Amino acid sequence: MKTIKNILGLGLMLLSVTTITGCEGKTKKIDTKTIIAHVKIEDDKPVEQYVKIALLLDTSNSMDGLINQAKAQLWDIVNKFSYVKCGNEKRPQLQIALYQYGNDDLPSGEGYIQQVLNFSSDLDEISEKLFSLTTNGGEEYCGQVIQTSLKQLEWGKNPDNLKMIFIAGNEPFSQGKLNYKDAVTNAKEKDIVVNTIFCGSYQQGVSSNWKNGALLTGGEYIAIDHNKQVVHIDTPYDDDIIKLNSKLNKTYVSYGTLGIAKKQKQVAQDMNAMELEDEVVVKRAVSKSSRLYKNATWDLVDAADDKDFKVSEVKKEDLPTELKNKSETEIKAYINEKKAERIKVQKEIKELNKKRETYITQNKKQEAKGELENAMLNAIQKQAAKKNYKWDTK
Repeated sequence: MKTIKNILGLGLMLLSVTTITGCEGKTKKIDTKTIIAHVKIEDDKPVEQYVKIALLLDTSNSMDGLINQAKAQLWDIVNKFSYVKCGNEKRPQLQIALYQYGNDDLPSGEGYIQQVLNFSSDLDEISEKLFSLTTNGGEEYCGQVIQTSLKQLEWGKNPDNLKMIFIAGNEPFSQGKLNYKDAVTNAKEKDIVVNTIFCGSYQQGVSSNWKNGALLTGGEYIAIDHNKQVVHIDTPYDDDIIKLNSKLNKTYVSYGTLGIAKKQKQVAQDMNAMELEDEVVVKRAVSKSSRLYKNATWDLVDAADDKDFKVSEVKKEDLPTELKNKSETEIKAYINEKKAERIKVQKEIKELNKKRETYITQNKKQEAKGELENAMLNAIQKQAAKKNYKWDTK
């Protein structure tokens, strides 16, 4: 019967107009040969859509300011994408990868390049890796680090994925044996946009090929002052959001071998944010209240959102102390209680953040935004629009 359904479904698809609408909201022609090659129609799951961003950061001696800006501005990027929708109304998942290059501590045989983090949606892990970066003198090979990221990362084949590289540094873009033009051409063939961020004067970046490196893929070239001290605007809502962040942490119920370590990492990244600025803690709290902050691998509340998850299958030894001697019914009730608490706290954070953003808009000055934040958000907005991505505030 299943085979008959497959054949009938295939026949109906071949008789109908062979078109499909993707994230771009445009009608795309589909080759019927491609349809024939995928006969298992009803078993195919909807293709997940992703925003994939690879950050390639120069960690040579002069780049401490750049690294500090990246640490502070991570949460602006996350918060931006928490509201994004594709043209087909799907909400894509955000994945970030991290590379460092131009550091003497890295192997010279590999071009002073290191993959610090593969594509990940784990926001605490991304933060942890950013804070692990240190600077040291070295050779900066832009073409080689771009090519390395193209080879090592799984960018996906879904044409609706938004795929971007942001490479930041301050030495000539043409350094190294691998021609940067070959690397960015390879990126373009994979539908990956290369955005270049030169840490220095605009004209110097132009003359050292940073602008050309971006233009070859339709990317953005931006020159920033990476040593600029970002001016934050304190608001009357910051302290309340920080307090709510502590309440939010208490709604996480760790389990399994990862549980304790991951919960400790959550708190550690709150502390890292606190070392920078109170505003960074606030932005991180807002990210933790978004759909992009999910921890199903170690948190029972997030895990329970999966329809295939069963409390009965969690081993007793993997449960937190407070649940080890509880019945399945009691454990479910505890999870539901924590979920209700989390929803309430997240709602309060979001409401306060709206008031906070209004206050900032009314009181901000031009210098109140981070250089790296401006560079990335502007590029993201333009390139997302080409894929028919849009933003809402729901």
